[in-house]
Amino acid sequence: MKTKLIVLAIILTGMINLSAEANMKKVSFKSEGLTLAGHLYYPENYQTDKKYPALVISGSWTTVKEQMAGLYAKALAEQGFITLAFDFRNFGESEGEPRFFENPAMKTVDIENAVSFLESLPEVSKDKIGAFGVCAGAMYTLMAASRDKRIKAVVTAASWLHDAEAVKMFYGGEEGVNAKIEAAQVSGKKYAETGVVDYIPTISTTDASAAMYGPYDYYLNQERGAIPEWSADKFAVMSWEAWLTTDPMPSAKKLIVPTLMIHSDGAVLPQYTKKYFDNIASNDKKLHWMKTDLETPFHQFNYYDQTAEVTESTKEASEWFAEKL
Repeated sequence: MKTKLIVLAIILTGMINLSAEANMKKVSFKSEGLTLAGHLYYPENYQTDKKYPALVISGSWTTVKEQMAGLYAKALAEQGFITLAFDFRNFGESEGEPRFFENPAMKTVDIENAVSFLESLPEVSKDKIGAFGVCAGAMYTLMAASRDKRIKAVVTAASWLHDAEAVKMFYGGEEGVNAKIEAAQVSGKKYAETGVVDYIPTISTTDASAAMYGPYDYYLNQERGAIPEWSADKFAVMSWEAWLTTDPMPSAKKLIVPTLMIHSDGAVLPQYTKKYFDNIASNDKKLHWMKTDLETPFHQFNYYDQTAEVTESTKEASEWFAEKL
């Protein structure tokens, strides 16, 4: 294990596009009639006559497979799993209209259909499929696992979990939330009648209307998440209603599979991750709390691509899946 982690650390410190690419292939699968594009990663010493445990990997809202989902998919494949990072509908290379429309319910279904795709592969052990989610991808993953019993184990890192009260903290209180929901309804009606989609920036340090307004380096830095495959300038306004009214918290009481949650006081909404964890129905659960000097929510972004957080999260996740799948 120590040797594998040393190799993993080397990969994560600037050589991300190397040997793992040789063990990746482009794939596609269907989700409610739409074709979704994915990258399937294989262990370095993959043998065609063996069956492997497999993982569906999901990244944060608005993201594409080449960002944190792909990074963790590569890292976990190095630990002996077949892993799938894919573009959710409406994003990246996947089909779906309107483009850049963030809808948690749809993304939850896409994860379930990703499980169906993995089940169809002869190299996958069908009874050994798990799911890993980062940030909002954790929310979608937990909701999927709470109702799809084919997902046998779950790991989340820096989970974004909110309810009606939590969204007020980030989106201008009750007045701000209601204004965004109203704007989404108006935009949705316009799209239904004309086919025209209203967009705002995904990230900005100057435009307060942006979906993410602030100095969040991961999304602003071309050496990190500001990659060509991702859109920094298009977030469908009609997304706000689905995003702000989704409440994943009740799904905890329906979650009966082994679940590991990785978080910190410096990640987003730490009290909500603790609350969700306490309500998980399964007794086979673990909360791994990392130390940080960063204030919330700024440690959140370290889980997306920074060596220390990714290495520790991958170590914890790989050990959990190895034991539980």
